[in-house]
Formats: sequence, C-alpha cells, structure tokens
Amino acid sequence: MDKRITKQFLNEFGSISFETVFWDGETMKIGGGDPEFRAYFHKPLKAIPLIRSTSLSLGELYMNGDIEIDGDLYQALDVFLSQFQNFSTTYRLLPKIFHKSFGLKTEKHNISHHYDLGNEFYKLWLDETLSYSCGYFIKDTDTLYDAQMNKIHYILKKIQLKEGEWLLDIGCGFGSLLIEAAKKYKANCVGITLSKEQYRECMKKIKAQHLENQIQIFYMNYQELSTLPFRFDKIVSVGMLEHVGREQYPYFFQQINSVLKDKGVLLLHFISSLKESDGDAFIKKYIFPGGIIPTLREIISTGTNYAFHTLDVESLRLHYNKTLLCWYHNFNRNLPTLEKEFETNFIRMWQLYLASCAAMFHNGYIDLHQVVFSKGANNGLETTRHHLYQ
Repeated sequence: MDKRITKQFLNEFGSISFETVFWDGETMKIGGGDPEFRAYFHKPLKAIPLIRSTSLSLGELYMNGDIEIDGDLYQALDVFLSQFQNFSTTYRLLPKIFHKSFGLKTEKHNISHHYDLGNEFYKLWLDETLSYSCGYFIKDTDTLYDAQMNKIHYILKKIQLKEGEWLLDIGCGFGSLLIEAAKKYKANCVGITLSKEQYRECMKKIKAQHLENQIQIFYMNYQELSTLPFRFDKIVSVGMLEHVGREQYPYFFQQINSVLKDKGVLLLHFISSLKESDGDAFIKKYIFPGGIIPTLREIISTGTNYAFHTLDVESLRLHYNKTLLCWYHNFNRNLPTLEKEFETNFIRMWQLYLASCAAMFHNGYIDLHQVVFSKGANNGLETTRHHLYQ
C-alpha cells in the first residue's frame, strides 16, 4: 500500500523525467527521455501527510534524510518544482501552521524564530554587507557583494534621496542601506527592527563608523511607527512586507501615512505571488512562521486607498534566483563550520529552503517587485528612469 501511494504520487509528475530508487532497492523511471536527476526514497510517502500538504510532507522527509538527491539539490528542485502546480495544501487540516495572529508578542516571536539564530550564522553565507534580501546584478561578473551594493544604491536613486532629508527604513536588517544613505547622501536616518540580533549588530556597525549623529535604530514594530517623534521625506522597506500579513496591509499603510510627509516617497521591495494564498506549509512551519507573500495587485490597490500614487514598478525575479544561488553555494562551502554548530536536520532544512526558493523564482511561481509610491501627487520628481543608470 505504501509503495502504491508513493508510485501514484510520483507518476503525477510524468511531464518531467527523473528516476527514483525505493527503500527496497526497486527502481522506477518517471517521464520520457533521459532522467534529469535521481531521488532515493528511504521511506514511503504516506497518504494523510500528502493530503495535508505536499511540500510539508516531502520537506520533512528530506530534512530527516528519508529522501536524498543524487547530485545538486538545486538542479533537481529546479526540474521538480517546474511542476509545482501538482502540489496541494489542505489548510483546514493545518490550523497551527495557518492560524492568523498579528499581535506584537506573536510578531516578535515570529521574527526571532528566523532572524535571531545568531549573527555569526548569517555571516557565514551572506556577503560583507550582511544584506539578507535580493541583490541587483548589473554585470555578469558582479559578486554577491557587488549586487548588494548595487541594490542599495539603486534603491536610494529610486527614492531620489537628497542631502539632509529624513529617511526611514522599516525592517532595516543589519543597517547597510542606512549606512550608505548617511555616508553618501548625508541623510538623517532612522531604522526599526524586531530582531534583537540585528539591532545589536546595527548599533555595533554604526558606532564603528562614527555615524551615531546621523543614524538612529529602534527595536520596535511597524505597528508603533506613529509613536516616533519624526516625520520622513523618504521611507523604504526591503524584504519586510512579507511578515505583515494580508489582514494588516491597510494598517501598514496607515502607519506609513502617519509618519511620511506630504509628497514623500515610499519604496517597497518585496517577494510577490501571482495569486493570493495562505502560503506554503513547509516555509510557514520551519522558516518564516506567520509569513505571507503578497500579490502586486493587492499592495498597489491598498496603497491607492491612502492616496499613494504608483510611480514605478519593477520585477527583479531572476536577480533573486541568482542571489539565492549565491547564498546556497556559500552555505554549502561552509558546511564544515555549520556541522560543528548545528544538527544535520537543521542544515538540510536550510539547504532545502535556499535551493527550493531559488527554483521557485526561476520557474516564475514567485517574483520580487520594487514599487515606488508618492504620498499624493509629487510633480518635483524625475519624470524618466534616466537618473537610475547614471
């Protein structure tokens, strides 16, 4: 029965070609042509976990070493996830994963789960800026560091930051964007974060570069933005919107509206999905609890309800595929160090997360958008993109 369930499931992916080796040594080929990868199933698939969630069932088997891939994990996933439409999730059967709670305590827990694993962990596989978001590769020869610096300056050009202006970064990460804004543009910079580890590293970097008079970092939630004693000319949020939650998008824009000056500029940089959904069970359980990927249309629509005018929309989907592959290869290069600090299933979980996300971007199931808004009509901004490429 177990083998029949496993074979029946795998045969749904017959439009691609791969080979499976079962726990008893039997080999089965799926699809026509030469197999593009080989998968070893040391345990069978079970009907109930598959009904609950395809990705969670397969993900947990891979994490625990019950599924292994012969060759590069990303290459196999890039092929397999091209058929992601064959995956399914029964949300009502996973209430603990898909519960909706956006209180301050819950959000702090969710952020800490992912971002407070320790700064040394992230330093192993991120670039020198510690940027944990999509880079921008201008040339084929760009390194990960180049791409992250390109991204930072691209964003600052997009918002047309001027000397002396007030800039807010919502979810400022390790502070690299604010540091560049302070150094290059002499801007007055404020960042907020819910990660204690990132807050600590931000403060350390700011002090090391003697920028205390230009940059202030607050450990706080975006829901508390209206309590800040500042009003901003420009606001950016890079890779944070995915943590807000669909029901909270109106409140997110309300809070931004409360601290952004009239005619001010807002840039949102976020992972997006083609259609609204409650998310992926594996990612929500193990990687980003509480995370929701928005669609482009709902963010633009919500913004218009608060008189935010859409000025520019750009997809950087393939840039995120390349960024994730850089992280994935850096992660694998540092396995000897990681294996001293973390358990095997944690390492396999992160390998699966990085490789599968890269494959999902490559196959177009998720995207990365940068959207620039102005609060009300602003006729004083550049009217072309020419300044972005100078």
